[in-house]
Amino acid sequence: MGKDVIIACDFASKESCMAFLDNFKEEKPFVKIGMELFYAEGPAIVKEIKARGHKIFLDLKLHDIPNTVKKAMAVLSSLDVDMCNLHAGGTIAMMEAALEGLTRADGSRPILLAVTQLTSTSEERMKSDLLIDRPIDEVVMHYAANAKKAGLDGVVCSPLEAAKVHEVCGDAFYTVTPGIRFADGDVGDQVRVTTPAKAKEIGSDYIVVGRPITAAENPVEAYRRCVREFVG
Repeated sequence: MGKDVIIACDFASKESCMAFLDNFKEEKPFVKIGMELFYAEGPAIVKEIKARGHKIFLDLKLHDIPNTVKKAMAVLSSLDVDMCNLHAGGTIAMMEAALEGLTRADGSRPILLAVTQLTSTSEERMKSDLLIDRPIDEVVMHYAANAKKAGLDGVVCSPLEAAKVHEVCGDAFYTVTPGIRFADGDVGDQVRVTTPAKAKEIGSDYIVVGRPITAAENPVEAYRRCVREFVG
């Protein structure tokens, strides 16, 4: 399983996203398309970026009743994305339905991940806002174990939790970790963060990097720095 850096293309429009991707003359980075860009431009943006030769992580974090998620995943699967996700909090039944909907007639499907707890969620917020009184580490591991039980391929989690997820769910269970900042960078609005080099050491399989690359003076060099530090 090769490690990779995924760039979070959190742009408000097709124009700004494509202008950013035009910086990359040699590489075709793995990119994440989130809610902002997908809701602004629709499925067409996925098809256009895919046609450029990029792998795509479609980050829509589905969370609804099982039947609705199953039908939605069937639609997303037809877009030929490489990775997509849902909220583990939607229950094992929802995750199993999602997997069923995502699987194509020939048995192929994108990688399916479950979001455990968002990297903006601290233990204090989880307790005060969500009334979840268990330690955040215990909750994340329980959600990860549920995702594995449902047949999913991995989880989106904090890089600080990647090693423990592998202990609980095995080395073949993917850990896709946002919350990545350079050692000399700003942490922004995220709470549980680490550097690309530390994420590699901890055992993340994929890191998702947004503003440290997209807002960099030289995005290509920032991307290459991430790859050097994380992939080696």
